[in-house]
Amino acid sequence: MGDIVAQCVCESAEIRRSAMTEVYVESEFAPLRTVVLARSEVSIPASAMSSDDLRFLPAESRKEIAVGGDMKDFAPERQARWEGEREAFRTVLERHGIQVHRPRPLTPAEKATAGDGYANFFARDPFFTVGNQVIEASMRLLHRRREVLPLREVMRDHVYPSDCGYVAVPMPEVAAPDDPTLGPGPFLEGGDVLVLGEKVFVGTSGLASNPLGIQWLAKFLAPYGYTVEKVRLHRRILHLDCALGFIKEGLLVACEEALLDGIPEPLKEWERITVDLDRATSLATNGLPLGPDVYVTDPEFSFLGQEIEKFGVHVEYVDFSVTRSLGGSFRCSTQPLLRKS
Repeated sequence: MGDIVAQCVCESAEIRRSAMTEVYVESEFAPLRTVVLARSEVSIPASAMSSDDLRFLPAESRKEIAVGGDMKDFAPERQARWEGEREAFRTVLERHGIQVHRPRPLTPAEKATAGDGYANFFARDPFFTVGNQVIEASMRLLHRRREVLPLREVMRDHVYPSDCGYVAVPMPEVAAPDDPTLGPGPFLEGGDVLVLGEKVFVGTSGLASNPLGIQWLAKFLAPYGYTVEKVRLHRRILHLDCALGFIKEGLLVACEEALLDGIPEPLKEWERITVDLDRATSLATNGLPLGPDVYVTDPEFSFLGQEIEKFGVHVEYVDFSVTRSLGGSFRCSTQPLLRKS
């Protein structure tokens, strides 16, 4: 009888293991196998419009969202184009054999308690994955601080059952109403985090991740063998992936003007394709490698795609003009759960 029970326990454990979703991010260009693709929900608050916090957006983009409120209400045709962009991108991802998960929509209760703005539009920032560690971020902008909530179902379904870590950055401190910095944080956002094996680069421009958030990440990851390098950014750059992107081993795209201390030392010998600051703020560096041999970008950046193809990388094009007008592009719209050779 004991042998039968033991056999049943072993078989049950094996079934649970086989049902697990593997979670691991090796690098920014390792083959992408499982990814979370963002929804298209946003209401830009009046408080953000009247501050300097949207300085990363080109002037034309700021005009387009100046009305405020939920885009589906004040610009339904633009909303439809935005959703269409995400679906076209999903088609490309699935054509390449990538499993795609989506956050749920925001609930009416979440919208009602979010103050004068809310967001569920860039899956890259509210959480990120380094190796087998899934980390909920700490968002700086007030209307984005609950953006992780629609992703919690993805966590329950695919992260909890997996053999991986799952933690959250400490809640940011409450700032005085007249404090334009929004307080000491800690702030740490996924768009600022680039993974290269056991080396992690984290950007800071004053708009998103800050030194305290970077210090927390370095402390958390150190026991797992990772080192974290801070990368100072131009004040017009929201996140590191808006100034620097890895395409494959030894090849990157960068806006050197936006990297205040130059190309990080471990990357100085890499071949690079450069873009100017205006193109960086239009998200030229924010394409997405699907692996070392395939890269996705916007047709607006065909000049970049042509350069990338010279290195033997196939380039896929998806029109992401509405998405880009909101301050993010292909990398911002996704968060990998599995990138592994």
